[in-house]
Formats: sequence, structure tokens, C-alpha cells
Amino acid sequence: MDFVQFCRAQGIVIDSLPTPGVWRRYPTEDHPRKRNGAVKFMGDHGFVQNHATQTEVSVWKTDKPVDFKRVTPFIKQAQDDIERRQTEAARKADWILKQCKITGHAYLKAKGFEDQTGLVWPTPEALLVIPMWIGKKLVGCQLIDDQGGKKFLCGQRTAGAEFIFDNKGTHIFSEGFATALSIRAVLKSLKKTYTLHVCFSAGNMEKVAAVYGKGIVVADNDESKTGELSAQRIGLPYFMPPKVGQDFNDFHREVGLLRASFALDKLLRAR
Repeated sequence: MDFVQFCRAQGIVIDSLPTPGVWRRYPTEDHPRKRNGAVKFMGDHGFVQNHATQTEVSVWKTDKPVDFKRVTPFIKQAQDDIERRQTEAARKADWILKQCKITGHAYLKAKGFEDQTGLVWPTPEALLVIPMWIGKKLVGCQLIDDQGGKKFLCGQRTAGAEFIFDNKGTHIFSEGFATALSIRAVLKSLKKTYTLHVCFSAGNMEKVAAVYGKGIVVADNDESKTGELSAQRIGLPYFMPPKVGQDFNDFHREVGLLRASFALDKLLRAR
């Protein structure tokens, strides 16, 4: 697979090789009017990230032998660029959070939480902001519009990042913010304590869970089986909604609080 084909496989709209050695932005298939695709072509390797769907940079390499003496300086330059962009993204996240107001949001209402408030950036888009942390360090944020569209800040670090609802209880790992809200509602009804980790993707859920090493996983039932496979690789007890295409928030809204509580309580008791 050549570099252009590799970019297309990540959903980035690109037709020809970009100038080597510089980051270039391109539209993506899911957001053709924006430039959420970032690529850097280095001749015998390259870096690709669709910021709307990927939490990490994907690396492309050719099958040809690599001259490491020639490649190493480029790799260092690329890593320096990544670190610079991560620093800028963290600063931007801090800037955004300082402007946010705590209020309701259409996305939260659509997910069944009419009275839930969140951090909302008071721009014309009125984006819901979910801070992303690694330890005590703010590294970026997820921005959610009123239609449920999600994106991260350009260049931010996402691997290992999380948002935590901490009630000093069982570690519970999930992908999305709405899923975590449903889990929290269930655990409150069961009068159980929790430490909820919003991990933002199945792959990142594996990284976050590895840090703690204990708890349970609430996986999305993706048609691709991505969530289930991640839960299995994590190796902790897990629950997954029975219907393909559902996450726990979908399940909670379909079956109601009582049945959702039974399902999660059974897992908690069995661990």
C-alpha cells in the first residue's frame, strides 16, 4: 500500500503525494468541508492522523530497506513537531476551559439527561467540552456539537488521556461521555461508589485500563467488534449491550434504569 492509499484508508481525501517533510492538512470523508486530516510524508515513511476519528498518529512505512542514518533526523524532527503541537493543543484546551460556562446542552438532552449540565464553550457552535487529562496534566479536550459530532483539538495528545468521574469506588472503563453518564446513573440507583474513566475510544480504553489493572469494562457493541475485542484484550470482566450498534447509553435509554441496573449489578457481583 503506497502512502496515498494509506491516507485514504484512514478516511483522508488525498490524491497525490504532499511535499516531503512538512505537515499538510486535508479534508476527510466524514468531514469534507473541514481539514481534519493531517499527513506528513517523509519518502520512505510517513505520519497520518484523522483528528475526527483517530486518537493516535498512524505510521506508514514502505517495504523497502530503510537507511536509518538518513531517516533518523527526519523522525526526530517529526517527533519534535508532534511534541510542539501537543504543547500548543494543551494551551488551547486550557484557554477554552477558562471561557466555558456550566450549563445544559442539546447533546446531553438527546442522550436522556435533560437536567445534566456540562462545560459549554460559548461560541456560536456552543460546543460541549470534555477535558482530557493524563494524571494531573491537561492534554486537550473533546468537543461535541449539538448533533453529536465529536472532534479533538488538532495535534493534541490522546493516547492515555481520560476524563474521570471519581466517587472513590470500583474502576469502570468506557469509551464515551454519554455512556459514562448512564453508568453513573445506574450506580447511583444501586447506591454503589465508582471511579468512571471516559477513555474516548476502544484502543485508548486498553491503554487507560492497563494503568490501573483492575475494575470492569463497559464495551460498545460495534458491528466491527472493536469494543468487544478491546474488552477481551484488557482481560477484565466486561458488559456489552446485546444489540449491535448500541453503547451503554443506547441500552439504558431503551430498557430503562431498572433493567440497566440489573445488568450492571450482575457484572459487579460476579467479578
